[in-house]
Amino acid sequence: MKIQNTLFCLILFAFGVSKAQEQQYYELKTYILNSEKQVNTTDDFLQNAYLPALKKQGIGPVGVFKPVKEKDSSYHIYVLLPFDTMEDFTTLKDKLAADEDFQENGKEYLAAKAQNPPYARISSSLLKAFEDMPIMRAAQIDAPREERIYELRSYQSPTEAYFSSKMDMFNAGGEIVLFDALGFNAVFYSEAIIGPDTPNLVYMVTFKNEADRDAHWKSFGESPVWKKLSALSKYQDNVSHIDNIYLYPTGYSDY
Repeated sequence: MKIQNTLFCLILFAFGVSKAQEQQYYELKTYILNSEKQVNTTDDFLQNAYLPALKKQGIGPVGVFKPVKEKDSSYHIYVLLPFDTMEDFTTLKDKLAADEDFQENGKEYLAAKAQNPPYARISSSLLKAFEDMPIMRAAQIDAPREERIYELRSYQSPTEAYFSSKMDMFNAGGEIVLFDALGFNAVFYSEAIIGPDTPNLVYMVTFKNEADRDAHWKSFGESPVWKKLSALSKYQDNVSHIDNIYLYPTGYSDY
């Protein structure tokens, strides 16, 4: 029996399979744009070249989001990509360079002149999924896309040690379990490996609309579970700054 178990484990290893679900990696790309023209050019590239090319490589679902205008009038597009392995992430650029359909479908964007760029800058972060939610989940929301709120939240910690405390609060402490119990419909929870403002974590929760969002956060703040958890001495002072961005999914986003 011991030999059979050892052989089984070797077979799993050879095919890159683990008994436990491996934690995914995510790239969160932010396209910073200066005009409606740049928005239109980048939208066309993402919808008709980039996302189809990603699907050919087995990468998805891919989320594409824009700021809720009442909260943020800037020209930004946020793209969220899941990767099952770090190799999938590091080899993507070369795979796209070799994809003739991608090069043809995206040529207006890819071959843009310096005098007419399709964006101002691209900011990118590399994230790793939390243990208690190792893979991304596409949100299941029955509401028009333009009314939905996809809340992208980032918690900064004062030091690495405090950051470990906040991660533990989400996982072993049960904060993720509480979010699930209250119906926050999370897409992902993650640790920022590379990006600005580290040490920090990033996650996304989703709602039908702003009123639904406010009601959920009210229930969270009033939860006896949260009050007990947040009062524990080991979790004090582990967040020094919070950013939250209100987004909605584009018509061509996978979720």
